[in-house]
Amino acid sequence: MSQTVGMPLSPDATAASSNGLMEPLSDLVVVVAGAGGSAGPPLVQRLASAGATVVALDSSQERAEQVVAAAREATGSDRVEAHAVDLLDAAATADLASDVVARHGRVDGLAHLVGGWRGGVHLAEEPLEDWDLLHDLLIRTLLHTSRAFHDALKASPRGRLVLISTVQAQAPVSTNAMYGAAKAAAEAWTLAVADSFAGTDAAALILPIKALLTPEMRQAKPEAAFSGYTDVAALADTIHDLFLRPAAELNGKRIS
Repeated sequence: MSQTVGMPLSPDATAASSNGLMEPLSDLVVVVAGAGGSAGPPLVQRLASAGATVVALDSSQERAEQVVAAAREATGSDRVEAHAVDLLDAAATADLASDVVARHGRVDGLAHLVGGWRGGVHLAEEPLEDWDLLHDLLIRTLLHTSRAFHDALKASPRGRLVLISTVQAQAPVSTNAMYGAAKAAAEAWTLAVADSFAGTDAAALILPIKALLTPEMRQAKPEAAFSGYTDVAALADTIHDLFLRPAAELNGKRIS
């Protein structure tokens, strides 16, 4: 069973290195799946600013290129690339992974940001079609990406598979039953990957959140408290810092 833990975060990669943790990300290759979503652009920029090579994946080439253009402008890095791929297509995902590994020689991180939500009604009233959608978005995309990049991550000296999940996976409610169940399945798969990483320098872990908070949300409702929400910039910092921590501290954990 996974354990939920807190993790002190370093303010930046340089400070972390000076405190005896791992070195900055300058030699790492990190894949961001679902880069066009709300959490994607801040993460791509955070990783690029730390010197990582970032591979931004999205189902839309236009969205992926927009994310990459913004990251290059914000960070000055030219080590950011955009790829359109249908992550529901296992063969296409595997081909992309092979291409990334062949070109860069390694993959050190996979951040699974692909999301989606259906719910808000009692479980007896929610249409079964919602499950089909959530199964595709939350489970199948994770299966396909984690399988495609598994061996590269396991071989990396700092391999990290990061699943963004929800507190409802552990504390489901009747009005979001399908969503909670799909996220719980994704968590179970991630823990199985963690088991396959045991004894190596790779880690698979879960970051459960209540909801994401974007700058646009703050601007639209400046008076709102957004209690319990996770700022997308803070999430990006957290994922960045996972590469500065030993795998033994992270593998199989749910990190609050």
